[in-house]
Amino acid sequence: MAVNVSTYQALKSKLDAANVTLVAVSKTKPVSDIQELYELGHRDFGENYVQELTEKATQLPPDIRWHFIGHLQSNKVKHIAPFIHLIHGVDSLSLLKEVNKQAARNNRVINILLQVHIAQEETKFGLSEDELSEVAFATGDPLYRYVKICGLMGMASFTDDVEKLRGEFKELKRMLEQLRLPVSDYKQPILSMGMSSDYEVAIEEGSNMVRIGSLLFGARN
Repeated sequence: MAVNVSTYQALKSKLDAANVTLVAVSKTKPVSDIQELYELGHRDFGENYVQELTEKATQLPPDIRWHFIGHLQSNKVKHIAPFIHLIHGVDSLSLLKEVNKQAARNNRVINILLQVHIAQEETKFGLSEDELSEVAFATGDPLYRYVKICGLMGMASFTDDVEKLRGEFKELKRMLEQLRLPVSDYKQPILSMGMSSDYEVAIEEGSNMVRIGSLLFGARN
């Protein structure tokens, strides 16, 4: 299935009006679909798998802003460090150290989001609130000058219970406000929460970056 252009245009217009960044989740989708959205002016694309991301990056225009939104293994960081725009899922101090190490090797600062566990499901990754404080505090050390925390990311529970979703999103926003992060390249701290099924609730609760795939590309392959 190709890109649903009318849906994309309507969604992009709606999100732009609300100052929300749309990350088009293109995992498992062909390069031709990404190129189609690119030609409509879109630049932010999200991938979950390192090998797939690196292969696509070599075939597509260099001004695409690639977001890594999956669970990142430390031994894979080196493959995306030269070009990644934003890593959404830093969920441990050891991963932070590796991102900093690979960023230094590439002589660049890598923007990251700290992933917080806000869902009830144990299968989702993320820092606890105590771990979040520890990792955020560590980045104040000059040793970590090659990473920049731009905000937080969280995945809510997979549920139709809107109030449950709302509560989880509120918690992530509260934690972001408590961190008091400096202004990033995005002009404000990033709160990356909300996907195809729950982005509207997420925006109502303060999200300024949403990760949307199936609404744009159809169900994943």
